Amino acid sequence: MLRDDINNAVKEAMKARDEHRLSTLRMINSTFKNADIEARGAGKPALGDTDLHAVLQKMIKQRQEAAELYDKGGRADLSTRERAEIAVISAYLPRQMSEDDVKGAIAETIAALGASSMKDMGKVIGALKAKYVGQMDFALASALVKAALMK
Repeated sequence: MLRDDINNAVKEAMKARDEHRLSTLRMINSTFKNADIEARGAGKPALGDTDLHAVLQKMIKQRQEAAELYDKGGRADLSTRERAEIAVISAYLPRQMSEDDVKGAIAETIAALGASSMKDMGKVIGALKAKYVGQMDFALASALVKAALMK
């Protein structure tokens, strides 16, 4: 389970005295706990690995945006730190699909759903998210689905 992997990594980072990795792993645990509390407040059970992968992807996106802003602001030191956090967080995500794999999955999903127009875009994206959460860049997928449905 993902939580166990991260907790074991926290212990290893403590033993290795890797402060940066340790702080990033603790931040991940904290974010997981906050997401669990939010889910409980909505009457849902604790998050499973699939939901936690989505949380990790959100964390990576936030850090990418922050790194870009730091680069624009001339703060290379902070940008480097954000990118280092991205590297630690990314290690706990499943392998990301290549663009060709994404295109194949989109074609397969469109065929399975019988999608033929832009009205079906929501159905296609929903099916992709249900099947490929944590493995696919959905910003890219959205653009590719749109292009495929406009043909």
